[in-house]
Amino acid sequence: MSVTQGAPAALAEPVVPVRRSWIGLLFAANLGLWMVFFTPVQVLLPEQIDSLGISGKEAALGWVTGLGALVAILVNPAAGALSDRTRFTIKGRAYGRRHVWTLAGTVVSGLSLVVLAQAGNLAMVALGWAGAQLGLNVMLATLTAAVPDRVPVGQRGAVSGWIGMPQALGLVLGAVLVTAVVTETASGYLLMAVVLLVLAVPFALSTPDDPLPERAGTRAPTTRVWRIFADNPDYALAWGTRFLVQLGNAMGTLYLLYFLTDKVRVADPDTGLLIMILLYTAGMVGTAVIGGRISDRTGRRKIFVVWSGVVIAIAAILLALWPTWVSCLIGAVLLGAGYGVYLAVDTALITQVLPAAVDRAKDLGVINIATAAPQVLGPALAAPIVTHLGGYPALYALTAVVTLLGAVLVVRIRAVA
Repeated sequence: MSVTQGAPAALAEPVVPVRRSWIGLLFAANLGLWMVFFTPVQVLLPEQIDSLGISGKEAALGWVTGLGALVAILVNPAAGALSDRTRFTIKGRAYGRRHVWTLAGTVVSGLSLVVLAQAGNLAMVALGWAGAQLGLNVMLATLTAAVPDRVPVGQRGAVSGWIGMPQALGLVLGAVLVTAVVTETASGYLLMAVVLLVLAVPFALSTPDDPLPERAGTRAPTTRVWRIFADNPDYALAWGTRFLVQLGNAMGTLYLLYFLTDKVRVADPDTGLLIMILLYTAGMVGTAVIGGRISDRTGRRKIFVVWSGVVIAIAAILLALWPTWVSCLIGAVLLGAGYGVYLAVDTALITQVLPAAVDRAKDLGVINIATAAPQVLGPALAAPIVTHLGGYPALYALTAVVTLLGAVLVVRIRAVA
């Protein structure tokens, strides 16, 4: 791999395009990661907690998933910082700083899924899910860093589109596997563990991972977490954009099943939600890579983030003003299309405003907090709005406003076109 003159390979700005095989392996690793992220939350954990016969199962599920979200917020930047400084040798040969952590996170996640498969009480379920979140966020920190580590700027939009798609595909494929292929909750957890190993391990074992120079591996981070925003305003704006758009997405998707049941009044809400998820996925898959490639070719990022936010806001307004089944179908496609472009281009943009090459994974870990935190804050904001402050029209109107604020905030970033 060619590197910037004078910089060691691990810290250089990449200039050689990555191959399709590398993109495919990273795509597979991310697919396994997101399948294990989403499938337990959507299917396995609710079924398991219900089978325990606990009174107040909704609160119990919220407590378990909230604990997992807290672990994610704490672990992601910490794991990134550790991988940024990792140097290890075997028989005098130095190895890279990322893959060892990816493998470790895969093992921890797999073992935690085995614990979940055997859990017979709520405490064990919470412990198992916290362990799974620990491993998954170690993986997320290092897999996310693969893009700025190895992908040239002119290719990052397209690559980010490919690795963004698994967020939607993982939800659909995971749900299919644990409902159609296996039917028992314990078997579902074990199947997820196997899927994670099969999809994630090949990337860590068969792709390059440049070793860190000795001095770079021993010194303290150049930018402390609590100073990073003040010292790097473009980075702070990128974090704010990600947080607001993800918050809007969390609020807009949380109560779709109840929205179909109580407001739209479709005859079969479960099937209706599945159709919306499939349309959402189709919209996202259809636009993510295309939007990323166009962004790469034009060299522009911000305008794509703005327009993706506008499309998402239009979908939310449609649901707020015209709560009909046809509007739901159109809204699902628009939400997926806007979010697909957003994920691809915003991810590429963020890699271009990272403060320092030596801290890439840590800085991306802090960015990932802007993805994880809305999953906790979104439900806390949405519940009182739906029940006391205007119902679903108010919820989707607020979704539109928050998303637009996030999209407009990106305009103030100066370092990227």
